[in-house]
Amino acid sequence: EIETSSVHTGKDNWTKTWKLVWWLGRCQVTSLSTAEFLCSICLEVFDDPVAIPCGHNFCKKCITEHWKANAPCQCPNCKKDFNTKPELHVNTFIAEMAAQFRRKEAAELGNVPCDVCTGPKLKALKSCLVCLASYCESHLEPHLTSSRLNRHQLIDPVENLEDRMCERHGKPLEMFCKNDQMCVCLLCAVLDHKTHDKAELGKKEVEIKQMIQKRRLKIQEIKHSVELSDDNAEREMAEGVQVLTALKESVERSQVEFIDTIKEKRRKTEKQAEGFIKELEQEISELEKRSADVEQLSRSEDHLELLQSFPSLNTSQSTKDWTEVRVHPPSYEGAVVRAVSQLKETLSELMKKMFEAELKSVQQYEVDVTLDPKTASPHLILSDDGKQVKCGDEKKTIEDSPERFELCCVLAKQSFSTGRFYYEVQVEGKTNWDVGVARESINRKGKITLCPQNGYWTIWLRNEDEYSACANAPVSLSLSSQPEKVGVFVDYEEGVVSFYDVDAAALIYSFTNCSFTEKLYPYFSPFLNNGGKNSAPLIISPVNQTE
Repeated sequence: EIETSSVHTGKDNWTKTWKLVWWLGRCQVTSLSTAEFLCSICLEVFDDPVAIPCGHNFCKKCITEHWKANAPCQCPNCKKDFNTKPELHVNTFIAEMAAQFRRKEAAELGNVPCDVCTGPKLKALKSCLVCLASYCESHLEPHLTSSRLNRHQLIDPVENLEDRMCERHGKPLEMFCKNDQMCVCLLCAVLDHKTHDKAELGKKEVEIKQMIQKRRLKIQEIKHSVELSDDNAEREMAEGVQVLTALKESVERSQVEFIDTIKEKRRKTEKQAEGFIKELEQEISELEKRSADVEQLSRSEDHLELLQSFPSLNTSQSTKDWTEVRVHPPSYEGAVVRAVSQLKETLSELMKKMFEAELKSVQQYEVDVTLDPKTASPHLILSDDGKQVKCGDEKKTIEDSPERFELCCVLAKQSFSTGRFYYEVQVEGKTNWDVGVARESINRKGKITLCPQNGYWTIWLRNEDEYSACANAPVSLSLSSQPEKVGVFVDYEEGVVSFYDVDAAALIYSFTNCSFTEKLYPYFSPFLNNGGKNSAPLIISPVNQTE
C-alpha cells in the first residue's frame, strides 16, 4: 500500500510519481473502476485534485465553488466542519493517477496513434520499449521480420513511452525500489539501489504466468472431469435402459402368460359346457321322438300292440342322469397373485445382480481405516493394529480430552472432506453394534442421540435381531438375513451414505440428500459387553472383491 501523504511535490518526486504510476499500471492498479477517480461534486474524473483535512479529494475548482456557495466550510462527503478555510494544494499523486486513468481509457478505446504514419494516424497495435514508439499494423512489420528489431520488447500500445524508460541510463524500468518508492532500471538497481529492497517486475510477470498456467491446467482438469462425467452418464443410461427394458419385457411376458392362462381356463370351461349342451340336445331330440310315439300308441285301440311296444319306450335305459352334472366356473383369484409372485422373483434376481454390480463398483473406493485411540472411550479395548475394538468389563483410567468419548464409541484416525470412500466392518457374533460416519464437531460427552441432525449417519443392531437406521425419525429395517459384514460407502459431494450386506450383496439402507460441510470420520460402537453375550469385537476388514 502507498499512502498519498508520502508523495511530495518537486521535480524529482514528479518523475518518481510518473514512474510509480507506470509501475502501478503494470501491476493492474489502474484496473480500478472509474468511480475511484471521480470527483463526488462534478462526477467527472479529477481535474487538479486537492485533498482537504478530512482526507477526501475533490477537483480544486469544484470544492472552491462549493465553499463559496455554502457556509460554513464543510466536507460535502462526511459533513465535517472546518473553523477556517483550509489551504488547498494539488495532490500530484492523485492528479497523475487520474491522468494515467484517462490515458488508459483512451488506449482501451483504440486512441493510441501510430507514431510513424505521416497522413491520418492509424491505430497502433504495439509499442516498442526500445524505440519508444508505437506502430500500426503495417509499420510494425519490421519488428516482426527483421532479425535486428525482433529482439525489441513489444507491449500493448500506450502513450508517453518515455516515462517507461530510465532517464539516466535509457534502459526500460523493470524493477521497483520499495525503499525509495520508485521504478528503476537494471543498472539503477545495481549502482544506486544495491542494498534496497526491490521487487523485480520480471519475476512478478513469471509468477503471474505460472498462475495463469496453473489455472489453464485446472480448466483442463475440470473439462476432463466433465468428460468422465459424460462417459459415466452414458454408461449408466445404457445399463439402466438395458435393465429397465429387461424388466419391461418381463412384465409384458407375465401379462401375456396371465392373459393366456385366463383364456385357456375359459376355453376349457366353454368346451365342457358345449359338450354337455350338445349331449342334452341329443337326448331332448330322442325324448321328443319317444313322446310322439307314446302319443300315437295312446290313441291305438289295439291293447296287444301297446303292451308289446311299451318296453321300448323306457327312457331310463337311453338317457343320462343329469342331477349331479355341473359346469364349475374356474378359479381366477390366484392367477394374478401367481403372476405377480413370478414377476417378483424375476425382479429379485435382477435386483440381486444390480446390487452385486453396485457393491463391486463402490468397493473400488476402499480406504485403509484404523481406529484412533485418542477418541476411544475408557471402556473400550483396541487391538495393537487398530483394526479391532470391543467393550471391556472395566473402565480404564486414562487421560480425558475433548476428543475422547465417554460412552462405548470410537472414531477412525482418517477423515474425509471430499470425494468417495468405502470400508467394511465384520459384525459377526454380536448382539448389539453401531456403524457409520460422524462429522468432526459431534458431541462426545454424555448420552448421545445418533441422528443426522446431531452429526451421525449410522445403522445399528439391538437385541440380536432388531435393525434400525438412525435417521432423525428412526427407521426399522426388515432384513432377509443377518449381515455378518457391513460395507459403508460415502459420496461426500452427492450427500449419500449407504450400508450394504456384503455377503448377500444387498443394500441395507441409504441416507440421501445429506449436506456435508465438515470432515467426516468412520464411527464405531461395539456396545456394552452384556455379560459376555456381546464380547465379539468389531473388525475392520480388507475388501475382498469377487469376480
